[in-house]
Amino acid sequence: MKTYNSPLVLQRADPYVIKVNGTYYFTGSCPEFDRIELRRADTINGLTDAKAKVVWIKHAFGDMASNIWAPELHYIMGKWVIYFAAGENPKGWKIRPYALVCDGDDPMTGNWIEAGAIQAADDDPYSFRDFSLDMTVFENKGVWYAVWAQKSGKHFDISDLYIAELETPTRLKTVRRLLTTPDYEWERVMFWVNEGPSVLHHNGKIFLTYSASGTGDMYCMGMLTADENADLLDRNSWKKRTQPILASIPALKIYGPGHNCFVKGDEEEDLCILHFRDYAKIKGDPLADHNRHAHAIKVEYDENDEPVLSPKKEELYNLSVTDEVQKGIND
Repeated sequence: MKTYNSPLVLQRADPYVIKVNGTYYFTGSCPEFDRIELRRADTINGLTDAKAKVVWIKHAFGDMASNIWAPELHYIMGKWVIYFAAGENPKGWKIRPYALVCDGDDPMTGNWIEAGAIQAADDDPYSFRDFSLDMTVFENKGVWYAVWAQKSGKHFDISDLYIAELETPTRLKTVRRLLTTPDYEWERVMFWVNEGPSVLHHNGKIFLTYSASGTGDMYCMGMLTADENADLLDRNSWKKRTQPILASIPALKIYGPGHNCFVKGDEEEDLCILHFRDYAKIKGDPLADHNRHAHAIKVEYDENDEPVLSPKKEELYNLSVTDEVQKGIND
């Protein structure tokens, strides 16, 4: 079986990989939170050394001027679109989801045009009005959906996940519906958080993973499951696991796994691309510690044909990151 580089890409949290016509494209949060990069390769391992191209740089002032987080590259409704979260300057925590749209067929050579903030449906007074980020999109039976994290109203300290249909790549068609809120203790460590949604479609089921709790070693991944024929806007169509699908595994030097995506690997197997650190102790703000490296983990399936993330020791850390390189990364 294929062995993938581990780490796959250094210092790229919130990794996102898409495979289109046999070509892989990678993006993720840059440590400086100031730009969006793309890289391309013919294989998963080729992404490790692929040259990154900067396709957009943050504004100096106003909106889209700080905290450029979690970009995702999608081909949706005949267009290449990058979704990302950004804050303002000087209001760095006034974070909302935005989009860039490519004017050509090649995301590496086309011009990326700012499409502005994602717009709510006309009769929706709530979506994107408060702190909101980590928007992803997926298609099921010809309908496109958006899922994102948002803190709202009197429960502003709680990050929930919402879902809505899309009318265009940058505008919702329906009013948002609550998908999941932090119900369990493992979703409430340091902060009450559900964020970083990602979708895996497998054998008639839709699996939606998400990240929970603070961004240190308590960060972990939960999962919802729905039938592909169900009303995906109805929260009751989704079954939520009571335990994480993946959490820190000290024996494997996996700390704070999360903010993943799914993609077909070189052998058309399902891969989970995610970030984690190889140590637990962090000095200061976890967001200022940039050693959340991107990794690839093979997805297995249990007797109920549901995904299992069970990383193997032999799959991890097959690339040597020397002390000197690690020190340089920390600096």
